[in-house]
Amino acid sequence: MNTKQILQKIQTLIPHTWLYQLQEIHSSLLFRWILHRGSKSLTFSQKSMMVFSPHQDDETFGCGGMIALKREQGIPVAVTFLTDGQGFGGSDAQTKNEIVEIRKQEAVKALQILGVEQSRIHFLEKPDGTLQDLEPRQRQQTIEQLAELISFYKPEEIYVPHRKDCHKDHEATYELVKEAIRDEKTQNLYKQAGIEVELVQYPIWLFWRSPLFIMLKLEDIATGYRFSIASVQDKKNKAIASYRSQIESLPHGFVKRFLGSYEIFFKTEEF
Repeated sequence: MNTKQILQKIQTLIPHTWLYQLQEIHSSLLFRWILHRGSKSLTFSQKSMMVFSPHQDDETFGCGGMIALKREQGIPVAVTFLTDGQGFGGSDAQTKNEIVEIRKQEAVKALQILGVEQSRIHFLEKPDGTLQDLEPRQRQQTIEQLAELISFYKPEEIYVPHRKDCHKDHEATYELVKEAIRDEKTQNLYKQAGIEVELVQYPIWLFWRSPLFIMLKLEDIATGYRFSIASVQDKKNKAIASYRSQIESLPHGFVKRFLGSYEIFFKTEEF
């Protein structure tokens, strides 16, 4: 049994009320420590941006402020959702289809608040919860889809969930996008255009679910950056509020962590 499995086992033995309280305290302390001690200030850039989000809401929670600031400056931003976001809600096909449609509408509304045009929002609709377990053919097809989108937009910055984000769809998204960037055609197009792409990680569940000293090594922490979104904080909070179907099912303390004036990012030095 690995470290993550041990932590998950411990969590099942703790009453949910206690667990949420402990996780909220833990998340708050770790976030403040990273913010004030373990990160460097990130300078805003004029580089074009593409965000890959495993579910409808991760993009807004993780980098909604950055998206809003980029769009206010007229910088191109595109967003791709990998899964259909149906989660475990509903037991019949009609209900699941309704959930998928609701989450799509919420995503479009949230991103419109942040300034992203609907034509630059893409839904790949992979089954929620399956990204880490895709069959070889499906995995390769997904990588090709991602590579095609990257080649089309040629973003200078690509944002993905943290590689140790304590959620299998999030961690799989990081790996799939990394493979798509490494695709030979993608690399050739970037070389021809004279563009260097930067891979940036945004944490969602990392601070909430697992102790930082277990999940992250010193070299991981050293790549941490804090970014002020004070000028667009209200806009981001309104975008988060658009995800009504999700907010109702998430712990209050979890959502609260993303309503502040800073976002945390981790840069990928090699990929």
